Amino acid sequence: MSNTSSSPEQTGPRLEVLIIGAIAVVMLGALWYVFSQQQQSLRRSPSGHDGLQIWLAANDVSAQNFTGGWLIDETSVGLLVLPLYDSELDKDRVSPTTQQELLLQQDEYDLATPIIRRKAQRVPALVILPKWRTGMRLTGIAHPILNIEADRTARTLRNLTGDRQASLVSARTPFTDFSYRSHDGETLTARLYDAQMFKSDACTPIIGRQDAMLLASCTLAAAEGSSDDRVMVLSDPDLLNNHGLRLGDNALIALDLMRAEAETGNIVIDYSRDVWLRDPYVEPERERTWDDLARFFGPPFLALWIGVALVFALFLWRASVRYGAVRPESTELGAGKDIAVQARARLLRLSGQDGALAREYATARLAATASALFGPSHARHYAGEAAFLNYTERRHPALAPHLRGVLDAIHQLPARLTAAEAIHHIDQLEQVLEQITHDA
Repeated sequence: MSNTSSSPEQTGPRLEVLIIGAIAVVMLGALWYVFSQQQQSLRRSPSGHDGLQIWLAANDVSAQNFTGGWLIDETSVGLLVLPLYDSELDKDRVSPTTQQELLLQQDEYDLATPIIRRKAQRVPALVILPKWRTGMRLTGIAHPILNIEADRTARTLRNLTGDRQASLVSARTPFTDFSYRSHDGETLTARLYDAQMFKSDACTPIIGRQDAMLLASCTLAAAEGSSDDRVMVLSDPDLLNNHGLRLGDNALIALDLMRAEAETGNIVIDYSRDVWLRDPYVEPERERTWDDLARFFGPPFLALWIGVALVFALFLWRASVRYGAVRPESTELGAGKDIAVQARARLLRLSGQDGALAREYATARLAATASALFGPSHARHYAGEAAFLNYTERRHPALAPHLRGVLDAIHQLPARLTAAEAIHHIDQLEQVLEQITHDA
């Protein structure tokens, strides 16, 4: 006897769909990781400035990290912090090929002088000169051997200020203290390891002396001619980076200085390589904005879009049911004949051939009743209508006329009739077959 038990229907997503989805998620995550890992590792490293942003935000100062990708309203920027991780601006960085070259690498990524100048001209800016090689970020060890070459940093300073006599000044002691008077009148002390200072006639010291400045307000060199723009220059990033904020009163000095400079504006720590600043008063107002597009997704259009989404979801579900993978029960022994019968019945029902469908059903029910009464081996002999009627006349003479009349009525049905009339004849047939089956 063949096994005709049906397998349980699968209700959840198929395994291959889950695998494909997981692969897609992993690939997207890998791409995001590759493009952002260097930037994130730099910001979180001892030479990064994530700690500064967290410290300012914790003290109710609006601060954010920015890596580009969207426009910022420049009127909202109180202070733009520009950490330079490129000691030779406008020159392409040579990628290291060995572990030693990576540790001694002096540039993290390429920046351009015109971009930095344009940013500093548009908003108040603090430019942080580079100091440490990549080895400091990777090892977490601050040692003079990992300092960037002084001549490279000095050239960067000259390009920014326009002072060709500007130069760096090295500390003579491992730790150097700088006095700073806060805006509340409190005297604070900045402490730096292997401090990197500078001197320039184009700068006015804020922290330090004229011949050894740590932080200063300097003129900003213009691409053509002279310029009245000024920019703050910090020669040693250890005053504000993750490594240096823990020393002395550096954290308090950073908070007091930036809060006073930014006032009510936002502090943006800018790692981007392009100008993402937008002046809403100078730039022409666009004829169309995103608000115009957003109106098509608000009331009363919102109900329309929800309806479209539901119809589309229904369409996808119905398509997956109709044209999706073969169901498990459809692969069993004898399933081909059952599927063919079901398909023929569905076609007749959809085309409105309820009379023909009733005749097909009557034939199928006689065959099924014969199989139930005589077993699979004799069912074929009694499955025909004539043979089944002969059997009924011998064993159930009282029911034979009724059965014959019901079958004749079904055969005489027109091809098209109402579903209620077809069901009425089918009910009569079922009643007679039920009495024959139970020998009533």
